[in-house]
Amino acid sequence: MTPAINLLKKHGIVHSVLSYPHDPDAASYGGDAVQLLGLDPAQVFKTLLASTEKHALLVAIVPVSGTLDLKALAEAAGCKKCEMADVEQAQRATGYLVGGISPLGQKKRHRTVLDASAQALPVVHVSAGRRGLEVALAPADLLQLTGGAYAPIGRSR
Repeated sequence: MTPAINLLKKHGIVHSVLSYPHDPDAASYGGDAVQLLGLDPAQVFKTLLASTEKHALLVAIVPVSGTLDLKALAEAAGCKKCEMADVEQAQRATGYLVGGISPLGQKKRHRTVLDASAQALPVVHVSAGRRGLEVALAPADLLQLTGGAYAPIGRSR
């Protein structure tokens, strides 16, 4: 079990865990999950970490089919600007490896923003805390466990 799955179980959150064979050479871990699990790309979200100008970390959850709009994230977080966090910093802060960073069960709770597109979905898929492992849950439950909020932070490719 991962910390993400343990957190879901501890709080009695309805969820399902899906696993797929992880390809370390995959161009996109989220894209790999979409293809191998046969999921709708609009329902599969990636977890990214950004750093504010004051070096605070933010968790941004956006569809794998798009990209993170750093300007929109900064606006949603009420800061001047954001940049992507360093890989080592993200791994150290979350306790997860890049490609398997879950928004759930991180070592420390960080301010979390979920792209507003998730509001219209009954279920979202996010990393369960390990490459090749996804968890499906209601977006409202994801926000409840992370203390997060919706904001339009994703951009279509």
